[in-house]
Amino acid sequence: MREREDCPRGSKLIRVWSLYQGSNNESWCQGLDGLASRSAEYYKQGARFAKWRTVVSIPCGPSALAVKEAAWGLARYAAISQDNGLVPIVEPEILLDGDHPIERTLEVAEKVWAEVFYYLAENNVLFEGILLKPSMVTPGAEHKQKASPETIAKYTLTMLKRRVPPAVPGIMFLSGGQSEVEATLNLNAMNQSPNPWHVSFSYARALQNSVLKTWQGQS
Repeated sequence: MREREDCPRGSKLIRVWSLYQGSNNESWCQGLDGLASRSAEYYKQGARFAKWRTVVSIPCGPSALAVKEAAWGLARYAAISQDNGLVPIVEPEILLDGDHPIERTLEVAEKVWAEVFYYLAENNVLFEGILLKPSMVTPGAEHKQKASPETIAKYTLTMLKRRVPPAVPGIMFLSGGQSEVEATLNLNAMNQSPNPWHVSFSYARALQNSVLKTWQGQS
């Protein structure tokens, strides 16, 4: 992991998602058991940041139980990571599934991030030492009315300014199933106004999808 000292390395620390009993068929993340020892070992191997992703489904509620569990798990992971010298990337992904309007996504996102930062504070996580990887605030993927990049930027930045302290240094958006064009235009719209955090991206599918389709596994 130390081939280049100027290129920080990281590790995904989540282990598995399981059905959360008592919820609306929602899932929760396992992997906190033994996380401290694993984090310490990853640091020795050269890792300097870590990633933990949990998901929230709007069509499933989301239930208060699932939101609390997601926020608590992220907060414990972040505290343990910082205690072992790793920068935690905090990622509660709000899935695009559903036919709900953008206003509903905003409502859920505000609720989720309020819980996340409440428990981050309860666990004494240093806000200046984390990065966020949020979903953009968009309508559900099956909603009949699509939103413009300007509208998505407006709703997303409204949510972030209401919930994310300016002490957080960086926000790296996930693409969350958006196309390359959608993810690019939406991010560009959000960078047209000054923000208290560095706003960038951490895309996978939105950078690779069309390339992989063209390649089709051919050497």
